[in-house]
Formats: sequence, C-alpha cells, structure tokens
Amino acid sequence: MKKNTLKKLLALGCAAVMTVSMMGCSKGSDAPAPAETETGTQENADGSTDAPADSAGTKKTYKIAIVKQMDHPSLDEIANAVAAQLDRIAADEGITIEYEIQSGQGDQTNLKQIGDQAITDQVDAIIPVATLAGQVMATCAQETKTPVIFAAISDPESADMTGMDYVTGTSDALNTDFIFDMMLAQNPDISKVGLLYSTSEVNSAVPIANAKKYLDAHSIAYTEQTASNNDEVIAAAAALIGEGVDAVFTPTDNVIMSAELAIYEDLAKAGIPHYTGADSFVRNGAFTTCGVNYTDLGTDTANLAYQAITEGMEGMEDFYLVDGGIITVNTETAATLGIDYSVFKEMGEVVEVVTTED
Repeated sequence: MKKNTLKKLLALGCAAVMTVSMMGCSKGSDAPAPAETETGTQENADGSTDAPADSAGTKKTYKIAIVKQMDHPSLDEIANAVAAQLDRIAADEGITIEYEIQSGQGDQTNLKQIGDQAITDQVDAIIPVATLAGQVMATCAQETKTPVIFAAISDPESADMTGMDYVTGTSDALNTDFIFDMMLAQNPDISKVGLLYSTSEVNSAVPIANAKKYLDAHSIAYTEQTASNNDEVIAAAAALIGEGVDAVFTPTDNVIMSAELAIYEDLAKAGIPHYTGADSFVRNGAFTTCGVNYTDLGTDTANLAYQAITEGMEGMEDFYLVDGGIITVNTETAATLGIDYSVFKEMGEVVEVVTTED
C-alpha cells in the first residue's frame, strides 16, 4: 500500500509551473496520423477532434468530469471546491479547463451511465466524489486508463481503490478515537452511546468497528441503528432518543449526512449531542466533529488531477491522506444542548459555525 499526506505533496499547489505533457490513451503504432482542419483543430481518422494546441504542440484545453455520488452538503462542498480550484489553475496557467459536475443520485446504474459517457467524450480525467462514485468510475476507465482522481474515500484499501496505476485521490480517513476522546472530555459520565450509520456505506465500516473497540475498552455500552434512506434515518434517530443514549456517533456517512437537517433538532432538544465525521454535518445542525475541511480536500484533489493530466501518474501514490485536526462546533446546537464546549479548546483548533441549509 502506498499513501502519503497532501501537506508535503501539495505544497507545490498551483504556484509552481508544471511541465505540460498529456497522458492519454495510446492509439497504437499503426494509428493514422491526424490531419489538420481549416480551423486548426486536429481531426482524427475516426472523425473525432483533439483540443487546440499552441505552436509548440502543448495542449491548451482539458476536459474533466466531476461526478458526485449523490447530492448533499458534504459532496456538494467538495465538488464546488474542485471546480473553483480548476478555474484558478486555468487562469494561472493560461489554459482552458472544461468541466461538468454531475450527480449519480446515489444510484450505481446512473453512475455507470455518467462514467461511460465521460469515457466516450474522451475526457482527460474523471474526479469522482465519495466511495461508490470512485469505484464505478475506476471500472468505467479500466480499459482506457483515463486518470481517475477520487475525492473523500475514507478507506481506499477496503474500497479496492488501490493498486491501479491510473487511479489516485484523497482520503478523509477519520480519527475515531480522537472524537470519542472529545466525547468523554465533554461528559466523563457517558454510559451509553448510539451508533448511527448506513450499512451500505463502505466509509462507515472501519470507523464503526473502531468506535466499538474504543467503547468496549472504556466499558461504555452502545446501541446501533442503521438506515438506508431519509425516512429510515429519521426513524433510527427517534429510536436512539427512545433508548436514552447519552450521545450519538456517526462517521463520514453520506446517507446519514443527507438527512442531518431532519434529525438534528430532535437530538438536540432531547439533550443528545451528535458527534460526526465531517464539518458539513455540523453546519447542518450536528454538535461537533474533528476532521477534514472539505473545501481544502476539494482544492487538493483538483491539484492532484491537474498534476495527473499534465505530468502523468507515474510515481504518484495510491492515495493521499488529507490532514484534518480541526474541531468544528455548532454554537446554536451547543446552546440548545446547554453544553460548554470550551474543553475542546485544550484539544485543538476550534472553529465555530451555525446551522445552514446548503
């Protein structure tokens, strides 16, 4: 397994001028040479056209597909950050980067259709956001070896997203133990924790296993509720309230995130703090998290994508772990809970937010 942190790799950012050498699909030694058209765009034997090039033959236009697993604040934040950074790169480097953000709506068939169309459109790279999107895009690009640079896969190894020379990306692996340390620092008398997650999310498997290990080691009881859609999330949260848990933990789970706005008020009014795996949960009403800033992660992913399409992927790691360590607290939820969160300031940098619906 190869991994690294982006703090070192992406220190270059976009400020450094990169050597532009396109890594595309090999047409074979007997492929006919392209003929020049009247517009200067190159037309190939199959009628397709390549992007315009300057007088030195350097490619000046790139096409990238940004594919979200589904629509919800975490993935929206990442995709928008990717797009914003691609715009900055294009402006800084004097090139054109064409992209389209699409959503698979949480459906594998939809994702495959999007991936297949991206390959047909001969994009230079695909940036899938979240685990299922990454898995499907890697499969779609397997034959052409189109670069796939995934964003926010918490456990790339378990998701079988390592060992492919055309795939890399960013991991938002969660420090589960630290979040539970926060939980106990805030309330040393916790006796029962609710674990709220989706069994369909590969991202959730490892942190939930780690949570159980931590709780067992500290002789704290726990109860589990799982859900696969919004209605089930609401019912699961109600069940945890009914069981009288002292706190709820959810990892970076896309299914639960999609329903956070529907459950945070009930949990807070019941006096149950919701500890989560990403700051987007907290911005949608959860109590707190310690993890990755998804705008930073999206920016880093865009930088990786530009490096892959201009320098090639040789020597790149299987994935890069994005540094987290930022404690985010929803001050409105903390007030409803009646919690003094000042103890967290002794544990790390604290960012205060309020609830938003975007």
